[in-house]
Amino acid sequence: MELVLSPCGIVDKKRPGQGLMDIGKAGFEKLVCDLSMLFETRKPQHTWPLEYWKPERLYECFRPVLEKGKEIGLSFPVVEMPVPDTDTGGADLNGFLMTLAQEGVKACGKIGCHNFIVSPLFVGIPRDDLWNENREFFLRIAGEAREKDVTVLLKNQCRNFNGHLVRGVWCDGQEASAWVDRLNEEVGEERFGFCMDVGICNLCGQNMYDFITALGHRLRAVVLRDNDGSHDNALLPFTAVNGGALQTDWLNLIRGLRDICFDGHLILNITDTASVASPILKPGLLQYAKSVLDYFCWQIRMESMLKKYPSRVLFGAGNMCRNYMKCYGDEYPPLYTCDNDERLWNTEFCGLTVKAPEALRQLEPDTVILICNTFYREIEQQLRKMDLQNPIEYFNDEYMSSFYFDRLEREG
Repeated sequence: MELVLSPCGIVDKKRPGQGLMDIGKAGFEKLVCDLSMLFETRKPQHTWPLEYWKPERLYECFRPVLEKGKEIGLSFPVVEMPVPDTDTGGADLNGFLMTLAQEGVKACGKIGCHNFIVSPLFVGIPRDDLWNENREFFLRIAGEAREKDVTVLLKNQCRNFNGHLVRGVWCDGQEASAWVDRLNEEVGEERFGFCMDVGICNLCGQNMYDFITALGHRLRAVVLRDNDGSHDNALLPFTAVNGGALQTDWLNLIRGLRDICFDGHLILNITDTASVASPILKPGLLQYAKSVLDYFCWQIRMESMLKKYPSRVLFGAGNMCRNYMKCYGDEYPPLYTCDNDERLWNTEFCGLTVKAPEALRQLEPDTVILICNTFYREIEQQLRKMDLQNPIEYFNDEYMSSFYFDRLEREG
């Protein structure tokens, strides 16, 4: 899985040094070449500087960011085409987007990037005509994409209906899959894939698990961003909260990505959060953002982590152990579990014998110890002091496919 950050709201395209330096120090290695940095995409269409921003100048306009980024050691595996506002007219926006897409693919070739996230032609096109109008558009850029070894990723869109954001192109998982399959059939190769924007799914009130599983292997990239379900914002995940409740269904997102064994580009977009942060605070914000992206990667790969070890034991005989046994006990059975509570030693819990931590010294070195307790860091320190040679991993039950809802009173 490749972890990627959008530089929007963080990097000044004219003086990119400080923003890129902060990004590198926070531990990020890969960035999106987000073309929206070159356009005022949130302004009405007629204010777009179409005459000034010639599409053929894309690479030159982004060159300061690219060169400084490479100097710091950052790479750009993804180029993203901007999505314009749909409220007003006044310009040949579809023609402009078509030229922009063609030049964007060429820019991918110059950068050495192999993934291009693209928007459809949609302004003034009836829904029933979208396929016919876009077929020629996508086939036209497919030839250039093949030559540059670029995968074209379609991205779900919302549309503005009388001031309300509603489902737009590719907001149905089955429909999106059909578009990808038809385009690949037309070109005779796997040249097209899909990029899922979590923020759009949230605005459209979609079941993200169903959307993801319908896309399956076609899903090559996921844009992580939070919003309140009403406003098209790009906030740091887990920050859109109302009455103590999250406004984005992260549970079904992670469940879905885990189910399809997602291993593509995980793209973090925190444009709005970063835009209002003081330059003094941004380094700390970016460090936290990196930990959030790492957390998503860890959660998505939870089952993959279990698969790679030939045997395992658990540490903890409580709620998390119980959820492990409910969801993974049959497929990845532990040898036993252990606990610091000596009252539990030599008893049974969820079909497992509960042993003292000292029993871990007898394990084969390739047996993983899975910490199943929220006091992760404290227990890990305890195990490290025992000089065990075994791998130690954290197990977490926040995003399981099913849960026990009756909690054990002796925990907490």
